Amino acid sequence: MTSRIPGADEFTSRPMPREELLAQISPSLPLHQIADDHEQVDALTYEVVRHRLWAITQEMGETLRRMSGSHVVTESNDFNFSICDELGEQVQVGTYNIGLIGSMDLAITWTLRNRSDNPGIAEGDMFLCNDPWIGGGLHQNDAAILAPIFHDGKLFGWTTAIAHQVDLGGPRPGSFSPSAQDVFGEAVPTPPMKVVRGGVLQRDIADAWVRRSRLPHLVGLDLRAKIAANKNAGDQILRLITKYGADTVKAVMRRMMNDAERRLRAKLANLPDGTWTAVGYQEQSGTGDRNLHAIKVAMTKEGEKLVFDFRGTTGQTGIINCPYPGLRAGIVFTMLPLLAGDIPWAAGGLMRCFEIVTDEDTITNASFPAAVGKGPFGPAWGAGNLVAEVLARMLDAEPDHRTDVQSICNGTTDLCVVSGVDVRGGASKRFVSPIFDVMAGGYGAQVHHDGVDTGGRLIIPSARAPDVEMTEYLYPLVALWRREQTDSGGPGRQRGGMSGSVCYVQHPDQSGRMSLVVSGNGKVANQNVGLAGGYPGNSQLDLVVRGIDGPQLADVASIPAGLDELGGQVEVLPAEGESDLGPGDALYLHWQAGGGYGDPLLREEDSVGEDVRQARVSAEAARDVYGVVVAEDGEVDADATAATRVRLRQRRATDAGVTGLSTEEISVADLSEARRLDDNLAVVDSTVVCVHCSTRIGPLEGGAFFDSLARRETAPTEAGPHIWHDPSEYVDAEIVFRQLLCPGCLTAVNSRVVPVDHPLPHDDYRAWN
Repeated sequence: MTSRIPGADEFTSRPMPREELLAQISPSLPLHQIADDHEQVDALTYEVVRHRLWAITQEMGETLRRMSGSHVVTESNDFNFSICDELGEQVQVGTYNIGLIGSMDLAITWTLRNRSDNPGIAEGDMFLCNDPWIGGGLHQNDAAILAPIFHDGKLFGWTTAIAHQVDLGGPRPGSFSPSAQDVFGEAVPTPPMKVVRGGVLQRDIADAWVRRSRLPHLVGLDLRAKIAANKNAGDQILRLITKYGADTVKAVMRRMMNDAERRLRAKLANLPDGTWTAVGYQEQSGTGDRNLHAIKVAMTKEGEKLVFDFRGTTGQTGIINCPYPGLRAGIVFTMLPLLAGDIPWAAGGLMRCFEIVTDEDTITNASFPAAVGKGPFGPAWGAGNLVAEVLARMLDAEPDHRTDVQSICNGTTDLCVVSGVDVRGGASKRFVSPIFDVMAGGYGAQVHHDGVDTGGRLIIPSARAPDVEMTEYLYPLVALWRREQTDSGGPGRQRGGMSGSVCYVQHPDQSGRMSLVVSGNGKVANQNVGLAGGYPGNSQLDLVVRGIDGPQLADVASIPAGLDELGGQVEVLPAEGESDLGPGDALYLHWQAGGGYGDPLLREEDSVGEDVRQARVSAEAARDVYGVVVAEDGEVDADATAATRVRLRQRRATDAGVTGLSTEEISVADLSEARRLDDNLAVVDSTVVCVHCSTRIGPLEGGAFFDSLARRETAPTEAGPHIWHDPSEYVDAEIVFRQLLCPGCLTAVNSRVVPVDHPLPHDDYRAWN
């Protein structure tokens, strides 16, 4: 049973109508407002001011990077900014970590409601916040500075700056505690407090803030860098006001949000109505847990609006929780790149186009005092993956939007925090460092293109993996390798983008043991699922290899190039837990790639051959997964390939209990008048038909045709050579590779690594009925 703390509800924030918010703001705070219909700005002025507001957010990024000493900021771009109107609606956001701005308006809303009277909001003030229930970040390590902008004594708008902080206290370095029972076992959440008053940094607040951290110098630098970024942005906005007038600039801001809303609503109006469902999993809620925890979503699109219904999601448990602002951020950081990639990111307007329905006290809407340290890369990202999946299925059914379809990208981060005392050069300096090489995730495949190999993060358009040499300079680690991993991309007609791996050992001048905190998903039930029968990308895998062969780099003649050359004993790290790294050990992280699109048996033979030649796919996987036989000289054996693909389809038929499979080559039926659902299925007279063999599968209504698909369940390793072979290392549930197949030609329609009791989708395609 969830245990709530009386009074905690005061520290929550939800979207509310502007009129309702205005009624809760102290009348002593004057607001700059214009009429709702005041958008009459000439086209040239509109474009000049709009582009200047966009440029200001990018300049905020440069300010933060130049002042910060944290490689989270300087190397990996794990931060973001926004410009908001007087009530906090976001007019312009940066192209950095989109998740960090998904709830910034909620933080401003709470500040207006609870700080406008006492201590007041005045010119030159700024507020510091890292409370995930209020907003302004997805967990406590996300710390925001909220800066009001005043013109002629009235509150004109806000700027915000937010960045991940390496350490904000708590029992474990890096502030991640896999064994936390509630938020009191993590870093302390702080509601908005005035850290700058009248343009002067408040030393007492700043000192209290950095005092909690194991790295106070870095946290202090980031605090001042965010203040400077806001100050610079506020000054530039005031210069815009001086040049064009306050009403004109506000009219541009209002129009930016309204234009974004109109454009997204127009796009939605042209898409089919219906309900699309998806279920995903978080594995291990904390140290010692061996369960899977379901997140469920049903997305209903009706007319110009989306409703995301998360009812039925697992109740809050362990550390894999996020409050409501984190769930909303998960939707936002998925929608902006996938559904609004061709619309300027005036997030305040875009967020008017969807609603959220959710149960209380769940892992995607957790109540205080739940542990929420894993919120961003656990349930928030997991919910975002499901939103990406249902959005893709909706877009896939509309010919004009199939180019926007993308399988799920790397799915989550592979968190590993290394900490200890750096004794190189005779000094003793504490360090805490997440391994940010994992930023180089694989992108999901699209209908007409392979996914981008090690392309970064969908939710952080400007994400970067740090320079290895910079990591070695800052921390007592030496990289044995960092490389793209063959076979990691999800197999499909279009292949998912590859991921990579990195292997670190201690610097030879280092002594003692380093602490490791690990926290990540996708080690059992893949977060990076494919679409339209495409296979998931690789499973995430973290290892420590104990007692590796050879001395610790001091006199080695060669550097190991792979796990098989390290020797030693392999220790599999859990999804949630702790370990250590000694002088004779190696740390290996293999993060997730992108999911595939379409059945891999339909991939062009020459494309598979080129993948093998470029080491993207091994010859073994080409044969066993794609059915393409590549000779030692790199050329495709056409006859052997044809026979192999027939054999693989016959194997699918046997596993699924289907008899009478034809050995003739599959030809695409003439279904030019049919309406496509995706790569494999079309609708003819309310019946779902296979586009490859014309088999009539079943009724469309209520997704009933799913029950008529052939069903194959095999070992997870059937999904590819980089799917972890032994799920029992992590969970007790039985895990299978489930494929739903056309009963006529055995083409894969849906391919997932899931627990055996995973439900079938039952989407409601109302637009066809």
